[in-house]
Amino acid sequence: MSAPLNPPIRDWRGLRVWLVGASSGIGAALAAELAGRGARIALSARRQDALAEVARRCTGADGVPLLLPLDVVDADGLRAAHGRILAEWDGIDLVVWLAGDYTPMRADAFDLTAARRIMDINLAVFNGLDVLLPTLRRQGRGALAIVSSVAGYRGLPRSLVYGPTKAALNNLADALYLDLHPLGVGVHLVCPGFVDTPLTAGNEFPMPGLIGAEEAARRIVGGLEQGRFEIRFPRGFTLVMRLLGMLPHRLYFALVRRFTGCDKVPAVPARDEPSSG
Repeated sequence: MSAPLNPPIRDWRGLRVWLVGASSGIGAALAAELAGRGARIALSARRQDALAEVARRCTGADGVPLLLPLDVVDADGLRAAHGRILAEWDGIDLVVWLAGDYTPMRADAFDLTAARRIMDINLAVFNGLDVLLPTLRRQGRGALAIVSSVAGYRGLPRSLVYGPTKAALNNLADALYLDLHPLGVGVHLVCPGFVDTPLTAGNEFPMPGLIGAEEAARRIVGGLEQGRFEIRFPRGFTLVMRLLGMLPHRLYFALVRRFTGCDKVPAVPARDEPSSG
C-alpha cells in the first residue's frame, strides 16, 4: 500500500481548525462534525447571525468556537481574523477554505457583473494565502484544505464562470502541494459532486449522486484522516467525471451534449446595424 500524500490526522481532540465559509451547507455541517470530535474551531463567513447559529449547534467542542465574521474579498478583514486566531491559539493546525459562490450561467445569458462577483469570491483564497502561507511555512506543520468541485475537471454547461474558477483551484492545490509538502505542510483538494446545499437548491436539472451536507462533511473528515490529497465524493459520480475529463475533445463534447441536452441554446438575436448616413 502506498504512503499517504499528506500526514494523516489521527486525533481531532484539541486540533485548531479554521473554517472559512462556515455559515451554511458543507461548512456548517463540517463545523458540527469536527466539534463533535473534539476539535477547537474558528468559524468565518459574512453572516454573523448564521455563524452564531452554527456555533450553537457545535456541541462537544473543546471550548466555545471563535466567531470571526468576515468577507473573503476583504483582505484586511482576513488579516485581522488571522491575527486574532494566532493571539488566541498561537498557531493553526488546519484551515478548510470553503467560501464560494455559484450562479448557473451560459453564453446566451452572460452577465459580467455576476461573473466578476463569482470570480472575486471563488478566487478569494489568494487573499487567504497572503496571511496563511507565512504562518504555515514558519510552523513547518499544519494543513490547508481547499474545497473545489468536480466542475473544475472540465468545461460543463451552465458553468461558464463557476467551472473555470474551480479549475483554477484544482491547479492551485497542485502547485501548493509541490511547494509546501517539502516543508511539512499538508495540502488537500476537496472535489465534491452534487451536495444538497443552498447553492444547489436553485438547480433546475437532475443532480446525479446528490448527497446531504452532513454526509459530505463525513467524507471530508475521512479523507483528512487518511492523508489523501484529493478528497472526492460521491465515489461513483466523481469517478465518471474524472474519466470523462480524460477523453479526447470530440468524444467528450459529444457525450456531454447527449446527456445534458446543452445544444438547446436560444439563437443569437440579430443586432441593429449602425446607420451609414
